[in-house]
Amino acid sequence: MNLADHIDHTLLKATATPAQIRVLCAEAVQHRFKAVCVNPEYVALCKAELSGSQVKIATVCGFPLGALTSLQKAGEARLSILAGADEIDMVMNIGAALAGDWDAVQTDIGAVRAATEGQVLKVIIETAYLTDDQKVRATEAAIQAGADFVKTSTGFAPTGATLADVELMSNVAAGRAQIKAAGGVRTPEEALAMIRAGASRLGTSGGVALVSGAGNTAGY
Repeated sequence: MNLADHIDHTLLKATATPAQIRVLCAEAVQHRFKAVCVNPEYVALCKAELSGSQVKIATVCGFPLGALTSLQKAGEARLSILAGADEIDMVMNIGAALAGDWDAVQTDIGAVRAATEGQVLKVIIETAYLTDDQKVRATEAAIQAGADFVKTSTGFAPTGATLADVELMSNVAAGRAQIKAAGGVRTPEEALAMIRAGASRLGTSGGVALVSGAGNTAGY
């Protein structure tokens, strides 16, 4: 298995600089990662840096709280695609999920799906805040709204991906959507275990360490 094929090489810190984003892109090309994942501000820079490569550009929407209106999220996603993004990682309406308003959760995702037709949409359900039943309902809502991926975490919550959550989400998705495990993948062995459990993408800032056989000591 080629681990690099599954990695979204990620830098979403508020302190990220253009120079660091250029390094991120160079590493992604060197190691042939699937994508880089950056804040919207840096999509155009990544587009220039990755020209001629096979590396995809992913960016975030409603990040990291998921508390924008659906109209704002859709507009943010649309602008990112115009700037060159290939994939959108949106945060669902977490408050609506906790309130049990699954129609609102699905409608919110659907608005972004309508704005991103033809591009990959990943929905972050932020598992750290949800019960297992809520994780099931959130995964189902994302799939019903047309998501291509359901993603565990932003990396800004108290915990990131767990093997149990990946297995649960994968079982619910049952091939109807792919799973992205993000945050807390520390070793190559953990990365491979996530993939075996059903994840087809891994969001991590430690991709270089993971593919080099070392431990990921980064914060995400």
